[in-house]
Amino acid sequence: QVQLVESGGGLVQTGGSLRLSCAVSGQTSSIAAMGWLRQAPGEEREFVAAIMWSGSTPGYSDFAQGRFTISIDNAENTIYLQMNGLMPEDTAVYFCAADANYWNLFRPGGGQYWGRGTQVTVSS
Repeated sequence: QVQLVESGGGLVQTGGSLRLSCAVSGQTSSIAAMGWLRQAPGEEREFVAAIMWSGSTPGYSDFAQGRFTISIDNAENTIYLQMNGLMPEDTAVYFCAADANYWNLFRPGGGQYWGRGTQVTVSS
């Protein structure tokens, strides 16, 4: 099994930045790709970004493109989401996810494993 633990969320003003971290433990050999999903109040989870465990092929949702950067540190079993230019509509709980299939992370409800989330709140 795989355990994912997110950290780094908080309260920021519009235009601010945050870096989210996700510590990965367990059977990492079963993971092909990592990603981030988010869920705003009253909404379903949506895809934010994904990356292969190897660090290749980063991919982003339209709202994240150009503002967010996903990266992975394999030696430390940690993935990151650097978020710049935050806007109030980015307010959500951000979840780390892992899957044996990269493309599954782009689908609604995707991710074989996920963490418990970290809250990001952006005020105007």
